[in-house]
Amino acid sequence: MANWRRAYVPGGTFFFSLVTYHRAPILTTALGRSLLHEVTAECRRSWPFEIVAVVLMPDHLHAIWRLPEGDTDYSKRWGWQEKEFTKRWLAAGGSEAIPSESQQRHRRRGVWQRRFWEHTIRDERDLERHLDYIHYNPVKHGLISRAVDWRWSSIHRFVRGGQYPEDWGCDPMEFEDIADTVGE
Repeated sequence: MANWRRAYVPGGTFFFSLVTYHRAPILTTALGRSLLHEVTAECRRSWPFEIVAVVLMPDHLHAIWRLPEGDTDYSKRWGWQEKEFTKRWLAAGGSEAIPSESQQRHRRRGVWQRRFWEHTIRDERDLERHLDYIHYNPVKHGLISRAVDWRWSSIHRFVRGGQYPEDWGCDPMEFEDIADTVGE
């Protein structure tokens, strides 16, 4: 078994990747989007955090969160959101993959992969690279040709704020180096 350790930095900024079980394309469905919005809002009321950036893909999501000063518990937040999303998804008639024997032993359902991936943002350059990765992800996966054409991305907030030009992310050559150092 792998030695799994997470970095907990009080008040830190973190990049996350979460993937659906067997990469089921459920997250950009109307039900998936609605439930994610609902459980994220409820989670933030109970355990505040700032969503710096996010992209919602059919079978995974990437996010950058900034935790409050002194707070390290992003695992509690993601665990609660996955659990609540799963309960509500299944209650609303959403499908699930057949859980593995291990998942069944640990009372897990076939909606999310077991673990999420996290990376502690080290500095401004690291943050910029991860922001670019998040916002370029729909282009990388061939879903669109311009990053601003993806509806479920924080890129729209960044364009409105002047951090990205509207034509940002149209040239794949600009992003060849990012894929090897960031991501899923």
